[in-house]
Amino acid sequence: MDQLEKVGKKLLGSQIEDSLMEYILNEPVAIGEKLPNEFELAEKFGVGRSTIREAVKSLVSKGVLEVRRGSGTYVVSTSSLEEDPLGLGRFEDKYHLALELFEVRLMLEPEIAALASEYASEEEKAQLESLCDQVERQYTAGINHIKKDIEFHTCIAKCSRNRVVEILIPLINSSVSTFATLTRRQLMKETIETHRAVTNAILKGDSVGARCAMIMHLTYNRQKLLELLEAQEKDLEGRKEGE
Repeated sequence: MDQLEKVGKKLLGSQIEDSLMEYILNEPVAIGEKLPNEFELAEKFGVGRSTIREAVKSLVSKGVLEVRRGSGTYVVSTSSLEEDPLGLGRFEDKYHLALELFEVRLMLEPEIAALASEYASEEEKAQLESLCDQVERQYTAGINHIKKDIEFHTCIAKCSRNRVVEILIPLINSSVSTFATLTRRQLMKETIETHRAVTNAILKGDSVGARCAMIMHLTYNRQKLLELLEAQEKDLEGRKEGE
């Protein structure tokens, strides 16, 4: 195999890896769910099975997929290790992880929003308002909004002008991604309304309003997670009783 052919194969593998990741996010294939088999994926993406194996192997190394011998390939995270530098994707119980992340976010994000209302520049305020609009449009249109939702919360964190907060942005991002994957659009109305309330308070320089709006946003989300966790636990109990 000459050098040009090697480069071509590498580029194709990288493209299919990106396409597979996009498929996982947009389908969506939830954490814990199984991917179609190698043959089906090869047909879907119009490539050979060796290219699919290469893409899967790469996503396994990045903490997105897990190959279980004799069972198949499963999604274990929707963020690669590059996007999840804290390694939170390794925790299998995503519901309890999400709740623990919310505990941390409730300690931090209301105050981050308050700081943002004090220090955000006019340019940053315009960017935040634009991101709020984009999240709302994508959410209501049924388009995957997770990336823009992450950008929205990242923008607020950066507006705080606190360098330590900027280091903690990956923690917030991981929580946003985990929550959105678990809830699957079940809090659209609440998310849109509380995002708008946080944004408006920051635009007005209202630190108390920004703090309260962020608390409300996180509280809605946490309550939904508790409901989903309770339903999951009841389902598990029912399965055990039926065995």
